[in-house]
Amino acid sequence: MPMRTAAILPIKSFGAAKQRLSPALAGGARQALAQAMFSDVLSSLKKVEGLESITVVTADPVVDAASRGNGVTVLVDHAESGQSDATLLGIRHALAAGYDRVLLVPGDTPLLCHGELDSMLARAETDGMQVVIVPDRHGSGTNGLVISPPDAFQPSFGTDSLNRHVTLAQEAGLKHSVEEVPSLSHDVDTPDDLDALAAVLDERRAVAPLTRGALRQLDRVRSSRFSAAEAEAVEV
Repeated sequence: MPMRTAAILPIKSFGAAKQRLSPALAGGARQALAQAMFSDVLSSLKKVEGLESITVVTADPVVDAASRGNGVTVLVDHAESGQSDATLLGIRHALAAGYDRVLLVPGDTPLLCHGELDSMLARAETDGMQVVIVPDRHGSGTNGLVISPPDAFQPSFGTDSLNRHVTLAQEAGLKHSVEEVPSLSHDVDTPDDLDALAAVLDERRAVAPLTRGALRQLDRVRSSRFSAAEAEAVEV
């Protein structure tokens, strides 16, 4: 019988998300992009056959409203003390519900492919992995964690979390692996990350439709502003 697996998706307020993109995007644009990426991630997670449930952890009523339905559980993150603590809320919920393992993913990886996740989960189960760590494209951060049982390992996200997670798994004597999952490698924290994501979307037309739409809208706004600036320069 397949392992019972719950996905946990911690999400900040859309309005407070992606502050490091502020040099490139105004507040409203950042909010729209964050919501689009989250919606694409959630849509892909719902297609993963190896998942029995999805839990979103958030303090934002807008995220709550965008999440509910189709079997998604929402936990309110009253403390808002960071990604690691938010995932612990989801882990405790999964334990209480009797799940065998959890999959932790961020809400800013809109390229997420359900087929890749199903393959990763199947390999982890076959190989008896207690912890699977998925690196970001820089090879320093963590864009995914599989933990079995859910309380075998305490996540510690943030700067250089990949090496930290490997060390924690080693120290705990847990069978673990670092596995690259291409569709989870692209998260968006900086303008460079955003450019890299846009380049992938230019090559792959059938993924992340809402994120693609948000980026197109941003391009239209930028083009409009550039045209207005050019016209003003000519008049002067």
